[in-house]
Amino acid sequence: MGGIPLSGEFGERARDILAGRVKPVPARDAATVVLLREGVEVYLLRRKASMAFAAGAYVFPGGSVDPRDADHAIAWAGPSPAEWGAVFRADERIARALVCAAVRETFEESGVLLAGTSPESVVADTTGDAWEADRLALIDRSLSFADFLDRRGLVLRADLLRPWAHWITPEIEHRRFDTRFFVAALPPGQRTRDVGGEADQVVWVRPADAIDQSKNGQIFLMPPTHRTLGELCDHQTVAGVLGTEREIVTFMPEIVEMDGEIYIVLDDDYRFGSA
Repeated sequence: MGGIPLSGEFGERARDILAGRVKPVPARDAATVVLLREGVEVYLLRRKASMAFAAGAYVFPGGSVDPRDADHAIAWAGPSPAEWGAVFRADERIARALVCAAVRETFEESGVLLAGTSPESVVADTTGDAWEADRLALIDRSLSFADFLDRRGLVLRADLLRPWAHWITPEIEHRRFDTRFFVAALPPGQRTRDVGGEADQVVWVRPADAIDQSKNGQIFLMPPTHRTLGELCDHQTVAGVLGTEREIVTFMPEIVEMDGEIYIVLDDDYRFGSA
């Protein structure tokens, strides 16, 4: 069994959780989008060192669900919330919120918007002061995603997303997320940009190169990101990624005690929810 030994504060917290003295923090629903362009390259952001969660890690765009993401007023094209719920084993309300959060967070963190003026179109350009003002208003939650789309006459393109994975933060963490992973292609005409916020650096990189950089200590990847990049190495085209049929299973790193030592298990022994 592979794993990482836990000591200090995390080790003590793990022992308390295993003994039932401390209850794990509930995991918040979240969505992450693996944004792809031909190559195959992925868009990664480096989280600022000051962030409370995953500081310094290179991650895909994503974040927590805003309760307003479940708003039924959002114009929608593509698979229904019920269909997404069946894929991710979530109820319809949560599934709707997850898809909306995926599209909203991608726009907030990369400037890429998976929406169009009709169910068949995608906005070609999201640069300019007006778009930036809306992006910042979404980030500070003074503007809801539903109101943003409605004001601009846009339809959310759920059909541009594909399901990829489901990860839950380990129980020892003080901030935990129940995260569904999506993949999507960079829409024609749109381009990502360094939008700041929670990230201090962005990069387009081939999955294999990102893994090599992680092995060499050049970048830090969390296990879900590392595993996803490894899975993408098998594909030569973006269409190949989007056409992959995925069985969505739930992964959560597990706390175990072996020979008096506490470990967090980071191999296939921590697969849950596959039934």
